[in-house]
Amino acid sequence: MIREEATEMILEAKKEKELTFEVIARKVGAHKVWTTAALMGQHPMTAEQADTVVDLLDLDSEVARALQEIPLRGALDQDVPTDPTIYRIHEVTQVYGTTIKALINEEFGDGIMSAITFHMDIEREESEAGPRVKITYNGKFLPYTWE
Repeated sequence: MIREEATEMILEAKKEKELTFEVIARKVGAHKVWTTAALMGQHPMTAEQADTVVDLLDLDSEVARALQEIPLRGALDQDVPTDPTIYRIHEVTQVYGTTIKALINEEFGDGIMSAITFHMDIEREESEAGPRVKITYNGKFLPYTWE
């Protein structure tokens, strides 16, 4: 079974059982963002986590094995995403990427924010204009070094 097939089966079973990613994450014992990324094929799960998912969703052991594979991260079908939600995140980086870099460098020096030692949260915020999406990136600063 290829990883994309496992994701498709997971999403179908999640829909049929009317479960949320947050409910699945609580069962797995991990953060909802990490769990969702794992279910979408971006992180490997432990055997215990994978078994919890397949038990909860009534899927077979092939899906559990697929959930434990080390993924090819960040692989999208095209360079510029066409899905409107993913494209807007891409657009934020296009518009504000140089600003983010300049402010990181000003505050921390010459370096980067790690996407390996990293966590993210997505929250709903209510406002007078309607609901807002709050995305928090939290990555370790890694200075450039020369040896």
